[in-house]
Amino acid sequence: MAADPSDPDVMIRCTGLTRRFRHFTAVDGVTLSVRRGAIFGFLGPNGSGKSTVIRMLCGLLEPSGGTASVGGLDVVRETERMKPLIGYMSQKFSLYDELTVHENLQFYGRLYGLNGARLRTRYDELVAMTHLAPYLRRRAELLSGGWRQRLAMACALVHQPKVLFLDEPTAGIDPVARRELWDLLFDFASHGMTLFVTTHYMDEAERCSQVGYIHQSKLIACGEPDALKRLPEVNPPGTHRLELECEHVTAGLRTLREVPGVRAATVFGRSMRLLVDTSVSEDVLRGKLADAGIQGVDIRPVGPSLEDVFVALTDRMGEGGT
Repeated sequence: MAADPSDPDVMIRCTGLTRRFRHFTAVDGVTLSVRRGAIFGFLGPNGSGKSTVIRMLCGLLEPSGGTASVGGLDVVRETERMKPLIGYMSQKFSLYDELTVHENLQFYGRLYGLNGARLRTRYDELVAMTHLAPYLRRRAELLSGGWRQRLAMACALVHQPKVLFLDEPTAGIDPVARRELWDLLFDFASHGMTLFVTTHYMDEAERCSQVGYIHQSKLIACGEPDALKRLPEVNPPGTHRLELECEHVTAGLRTLREVPGVRAATVFGRSMRLLVDTSVSEDVLRGKLADAGIQGVDIRPVGPSLEDVFVALTDRMGEGGT
């Protein structure tokens, strides 16, 4: 279930949040709430409004309509009081490329009012947390993508915010760096920090305690992943989902898409994911593949993934749903 908007433990609240740029509506009536210590994954295609929502929640862009608060503070009327509560790591990693890692950390620390022993203590904590010690004298522009990401996160955390906004933090970095980032996020959440993360990666969305999906400026799904997977739009009556492995999976995909009762079929790694009518037996599927000369078939039931959820809900929007 989504967090109750009246719950005092909710750290982020939006009600009808809207942003228009002249005649273009970038965000249209978004309502959501995120509890303290949650990792909220915010997904959607490029241009759907994800970054605009974050910029409004951080007080960088004034809403055209609706309301929003972070930590109980209104993002428009109480922006200055809200700023110490939040950290923001943008897509472009707001670093000073001509400064070293050490100088960036010192600069951001002083920017947030840290000095003396307090700054030294926090500096040491952040270097240990992000393992940046070997790169302290290297200019930011010379860091790889993964290490720039670590530095940007350290700068966003220097003032120990209660809410951290991360806008596609893992875009363009390698799988090892992605995993290490998520290990850090889980650690932050375990200590009560609230995280609001935009991502394109479905495996990352599966790790979140709550997810929202925005499409063409409208929030079309929001809740815990398991609850979204049980939505009726995702599980049409009289259907079930199967995972199928076989030789020549792409040829098998072409074959099965022509079978009556196979509503959807897509390659998923080295296997296929199918949504089929319950009237379509496994023997029918095996037979069709055998007729096409495809052997080594293994079929098993499988539940829907978040990708299935978002595809189903996007299809519903295309059919005129709301």
